[in-house]
Amino acid sequence: MPEFPATPGYEAAGTVDAVGEGVTGFRVGDPVDSIPAFSQNDYGVYATHAIVPARAVVHRLPQLTAVQGAAVWMPYLTAYGALAEDGHLRPGDHVLLTAAASSVGLAAIRIARRLGAVPIATTRTPAKRRQLLDAGAADVIVTGEQDLVARVLDITGGAGVRTAFDAIAGPGVNTLARAIAPGGRLIVYGRLDLSDTPMPGQDTFAPLSSRFYTIHEVSRDAERLRRGHAFITAGLADGTFTPVIDRVFEGLDSIAEAHRYLEAGAQVGKIVVTVDGGRQN
Repeated sequence: MPEFPATPGYEAAGTVDAVGEGVTGFRVGDPVDSIPAFSQNDYGVYATHAIVPARAVVHRLPQLTAVQGAAVWMPYLTAYGALAEDGHLRPGDHVLLTAAASSVGLAAIRIARRLGAVPIATTRTPAKRRQLLDAGAADVIVTGEQDLVARVLDITGGAGVRTAFDAIAGPGVNTLARAIAPGGRLIVYGRLDLSDTPMPGQDTFAPLSSRFYTIHEVSRDAERLRRGHAFITAGLADGTFTPVIDRVFEGLDSIAEAHRYLEAGAQVGKIVVTVDGGRQN
């Protein structure tokens, strides 16, 4: 919960204006991006100038614009840690991605593909189906019109998915549990449904493991962050990965409009706000 006064924001792109005492590896004028590796009660980036810890800063890759730099690290590091870091998801495995039109969902599609896995995306309405297929999803399940479990079993030949990567939580995890193969895993990383989240599979004693997960497991661990940075940089370099920008708002005076657009849920990918001086949030 916020401790007021607090400045929101984890992700930004800009240039270094000053370097703290003892900080190495950065110079004034360097183009950089910030990553979510801190509490917004301590730091925030909705500003023309922002102070963030050096551990939460990376040099911007030359192939990225400032807008892209502000939009790439949170989604890709989040998906990387859940799908790639512990090796659970293997080549040929099916992975179910809920709320897949989000920035993390889109990154997860690409990371699953890079690992050789088969991403199955879900979306509530057919409006985003084509965009998810274009992003690399092998199949798209429209949950407002289709039976999720039946479609998963049909797609996987009755086997179920190895991993479900869920942004929703709530009682729907019981439905997801029925679509996960024996020995599979449910990873809950979001809470779009604020209802209580039960222990999945409790009605059938399904043989699956489940856990909650956040990006901070990667971003606040120096070694895991190093591996994640290397993995994502390689994907960006060869074109496998790309940040997906839905819309750019200009100026901090548009921040309320940007949030209203975000809350409407119509976006596919990231929303970026430019601020004075060319910095991005």
